[in-house]
Amino acid sequence: MMNTLLMDFSVDRETSTVHVKKQFQAPQNLVWDAFTKQEILDQWWAPLPWLAKTKFMEFREGGRWLYSMIGPEGEEHWALADYISISPKTNFKLEDAFCDAEGNINMEWPRSNWNVNFSECNEITTVSIEIRHANIADLEKNIELGFKEGFIMALDNLTKLLSLQK
Repeated sequence: MMNTLLMDFSVDRETSTVHVKKQFQAPQNLVWDAFTKQEILDQWWAPLPWLAKTKFMEFREGGRWLYSMIGPEGEEHWALADYISISPKTNFKLEDAFCDAEGNINMEWPRSNWNVNFSECNEITTVSIEIRHANIADLEKNIELGFKEGFIMALDNLTKLLSLQK
């Protein structure tokens, strides 16, 4: 019998923060790897029919992840994650940005700060993500871009990928 796993996406407009909580029927180390290894990230990070493709990733404090989202017509949108802190297997923090293929940040789009936490209980791993924006206008710009729908679809991709690991 499969448990009903939590998927919660909420927006706190007072603090310009998105909260995402998602449970996976998988060990914490596998879920951690799915968020921190490029060969796994590329398999689930983009909402279908889009694909994620890493150009460069160095998962360490001060490291970066430069990747593109490739659309069904071949269009590319580039993004960058700057890793701020890492507590292995339990937490990492990053600042994200839209950019070009060389990692030059597009200042017309807001950056946000991600705090990603991992915990496991009874063979279920919970990922809690807090995404803080500088202000409500920045948060709303990302929501209007389709972030909620796209990120939920990507997390569903990860659920399917992890189910194949058993």
